Amino acid sequence: MKPPRRQFLHLAARAARLRSAARPLAAGAQGRKRLGVLMGKVATERWQSLLTIFRQEMGKRGWIEGENLETQVRWNAADPTLTQAYATDLVGLFKPDVLLSESSVILATLQRATSTIPIVFLSVSDPVEQGFVPNLPHPGGNITGFANAEFSIAGKWADLIKQMAPSITRVAYIFDTEVPNRLFLRAIEAAAPSLGIGVVAEPVRSTAEIETALARVVREPNIGVIFSGGRLSLRAKLIVETVARYRLPAIYGGVDEIFMAEGGLMQYGNDISEQYRLAPFYVDRILKGTKPGDLPVHLPTKFKLTINRKTATALGIEVPLGLLLAADEVIE
Repeated sequence: MKPPRRQFLHLAARAARLRSAARPLAAGAQGRKRLGVLMGKVATERWQSLLTIFRQEMGKRGWIEGENLETQVRWNAADPTLTQAYATDLVGLFKPDVLLSESSVILATLQRATSTIPIVFLSVSDPVEQGFVPNLPHPGGNITGFANAEFSIAGKWADLIKQMAPSITRVAYIFDTEVPNRLFLRAIEAAAPSLGIGVVAEPVRSTAEIETALARVVREPNIGVIFSGGRLSLRAKLIVETVARYRLPAIYGGVDEIFMAEGGLMQYGNDISEQYRLAPFYVDRILKGTKPGDLPVHLPTKFKLTINRKTATALGIEVPLGLLLAADEVIE
């Protein structure tokens, strides 16, 4: 038991803390807005740099973290359990004025968690087809944002891999079952007849299934491979190394350039950094009172084709001049 004087001082300090906690917030803190960010990736340098772009653009619009803006960021590393837990935490406990959502899986989870808190999404393909908004010009409701592309872009992937390796007669589309990649598959199948190729669907759910799918694919003669990114980007090193070992021509979709950083042959997708530069404009408007449903969904205007000539040489492929001229970046 504490001596009387020490007990008194302990109780006095505790009472002071309670009074401080109950005291109204200072004027600056009272006016502070809250932004919740849920990312479907690992917090790598690449993705941290994109959030830095976002924060810098917010700062240009007068939103300073710690002064008039409080931000909480969650990284789920593509873990469905963490996605649900973080969504519940942000919506139920943090109670933000705006949510920033990265990827279709994240957006679907947040959509189930709230129908009132405004959500600005990034990296979502064809939000109308997926049921997130009824239309692009006037989405209505609490959701708007920045789309990657329509699912028809997958037809372009098939066309590009055929140009790179004209001898292929089939393409294998290897995709993550946890995201709506079957809609990309539909577009590849629609483009295939005009390209003179057949299509093999290879849905995967784990790292082991990726390796099994590639081992199965390599048995097919004259075959190329398409990966659409998403959660598969977390296994980019394994995928690129395995594809190289089997000497398969492959193209990677999506917005994460990690496949190319690991030595991938080619990638085609929109410039994701553009979305992180533009999203603060929508967040700013919403924080100042604009309804998210009145802000049109923004479609990408910049697409990037990257070709790794060194990888092509290792595969015995001479990159066609037309592709070299069309490429935005050629890795020598």
